[in-house]
Amino acid sequence: MYKKIIAFTMAVTMLVACTTVPITGRRQFSLVSDAAMQQQSYAAYKQVISESKLSRDAQATAMVKRVGQRVQRAVEQYMAANGLQNELAGFEWEFNLIEDDQINAWAMPGGKTAVYTGILPVAKNETGLAVVMGHEIAHAIAKHGNERMSQQLAQQFGGQTLSALAGSQPGVAQNLVLSLYGVGSQLGLLKYGRTQESEADRLGLIFMAMAGYNPEEAVSFWQRMEAASGGQAPPEFLSTHPSAGTRQADLKKYMPEALQYYKR
Repeated sequence: MYKKIIAFTMAVTMLVACTTVPITGRRQFSLVSDAAMQQQSYAAYKQVISESKLSRDAQATAMVKRVGQRVQRAVEQYMAANGLQNELAGFEWEFNLIEDDQINAWAMPGGKTAVYTGILPVAKNETGLAVVMGHEIAHAIAKHGNERMSQQLAQQFGGQTLSALAGSQPGVAQNLVLSLYGVGSQLGLLKYGRTQESEADRLGLIFMAMAGYNPEEAVSFWQRMEAASGGQAPPEFLSTHPSAGTRQADLKKYMPEALQYYKR
C-alpha cells in the first residue's frame, strides 16, 4: 500500500511539474526552479574554471568570447521579440576557452559556457564555432539541464527538489550538476537524450542565424564531428546525439526556418 501511495504521488508530481520549451512548445518534466539550478550551476562553473587551464591563445579566446556574445545577443533578441524575456532572468553569461584536447563544449543553465580547445580544429572557423556554441546555448535556453536534473531527482532521490537536496547533501547536489557535463563527477553522466539533442539542433540553427552566421554550414560541421570519431567510440560531444544520417536529415528539415533569420 505504501509503495502504491509513493507511486501515485510521483505520478501526480510528474503531471503538474511541467514547463514548456521555448520555440518548440514541447512539455518537459521539471522539479527544479531556474533560481536553484542557476545557483548550483554558477558554483559548479566557478569550480571548473578554477581547476582548469584556460587557453593562452589570445586570438582563439577572443573568438570564443565574440561568438558567445553574438549568440547571447541573438537569444536575448529572440526571447524579447516573443515575450519570453523573463525566461532569461538571473542569467550571468560567461564564455571561456579551456586548454584541453577533449572534443567538447557545454553551456550551463544561466549562460555559463565552456569550449575546449580540442574542438577548434573540427570547428575550423568562426562559423563552425557558432554551430557548436549555438547548439550548446540552446540546451541552456531549452532548460535541458533542468529537465535531466529533474529526472535524476525523481529516479534517485524520491522526487525531492534540488534546493532540498542541496540543503541536506550539498556535495551530492554539486556533483549532479557537474555530471551533466562530465566534469569531475563521481556519478554517472546525465547525458542528454536524442529528443533534447534534436531540439538543441533546431534552436541552435535559429540562434546562430540570428547572430549573423550561415546556418547552412551546420551540416558540414556535423559531418566533420562524425569523422572525428575515426571509426572509434565517438567523442563525448556525440555520445547521445542522433545518428549522422538522422541529424543531416533533421538539419535540412529545420534549415528553411533558420534561414528566415539569416541576413546575408
